[in-house]
Amino acid sequence: MRVPDDVAELVRTLHPVLKAKIKAGLDEIRREPESGKPLREELIGLRSFRVGRFRIIYREASAGTLDIVAIGPRRTIYQETYRLLSRPKDSL
Repeated sequence: MRVPDDVAELVRTLHPVLKAKIKAGLDEIRREPESGKPLREELIGLRSFRVGRFRIIYREASAGTLDIVAIGPRRTIYQETYRLLSRPKDSL
């Protein structure tokens, strides 16, 4: 499982209870990659796993590797993920 540095930093700053729930969600995704809801339209190819009001957005990469794309509150995470994926590749 690959987690970008900025996502890992976000998780480190969360409340301990929420952090534990996020880590449990990541373990569940690792065990069962199909457990997340498939996303549609602009975010096709990604999945969303619910952790309370937060969502873990991820995709299956080659050779069974999972890429965590973003973690955040449901209210904004889908727009943020779209913006992140719409940026030119050289600015990542």
